[in-house]
Amino acid sequence: MSGAALAGAPDPEADKEQGRDFVTALARGLSVMRAFTEQDQDLTLADIARRVELSRATVRRSLLTLEALGYVQSSGPFFRLAPQVLTLAQAYLSSSVLPRVAQSFLERTSEALGDSCSASVLHGEDVIYVARSTRKRAGSLHRDVGTHLPAYCTSMGRVLLANLPEGELDRFFRTARLEQVTPFTLHTEEALRAALDKVRREGFCTVDQELEIDLRSLAVPIRNAAGRIVAALNVSTQARRTTSEELLGTYRLALEEAAAGMRPLLIGS
Repeated sequence: MSGAALAGAPDPEADKEQGRDFVTALARGLSVMRAFTEQDQDLTLADIARRVELSRATVRRSLLTLEALGYVQSSGPFFRLAPQVLTLAQAYLSSSVLPRVAQSFLERTSEALGDSCSASVLHGEDVIYVARSTRKRAGSLHRDVGTHLPAYCTSMGRVLLANLPEGELDRFFRTARLEQVTPFTLHTEEALRAALDKVRREGFCTVDQELEIDLRSLAVPIRNAAGRIVAALNVSTQARRTTSEELLGTYRLALEEAAAGMRPLLIGS
């Protein structure tokens, strides 16, 4: 092997191999599935083609294939995801130790605090909920397992971003869309880097009405048995009902105890 290859320089042969291994049709089919949302459960072929930026002919082939496999169903000009899609999520939930371990801790912590608790992982610019307590309150009714939220303005997202290697965090800021969701949202790179520095120092994160008015949240990291941060744990509450002092007192202690309890059980995660 050449010195250039050892130094991490581009390897044309490796790039060619990666190109041969990439299944474009599969990638397109998955993008078609992701076009459906809670707000848009029924879409036409034209709707989907516009969203995924593919030709109608390509989208049609993907839809017909997915329908034949049971992942999509149609009614007239409209398509929607079929219940079979749930088997894909179930495959992850049943094969990953994190959701299984976290669920009982989330339920107990949620019951003790009277508010919803969640665990999430970082994926690109978002956090994805991988476990969620069954307790619901107004403002969080639709945030179930699988929900994506922007990492930069959520407490779990900031906990996970704060612990990224420097190069990965720089890459995040180059590509992330930073928008002012509420009047309280930190949405500049400078302000967010300062907030992430604080998270690193303190080991937890609070977000006060930056994602949603009257929603206040606290998050702490979840470490595996080897000490590596693998997820974040949070509690969400109504700002008008829970003070910042309560959040940093009783709530923080409860989350840290739950995260500590999970740690020895997260082996190989």
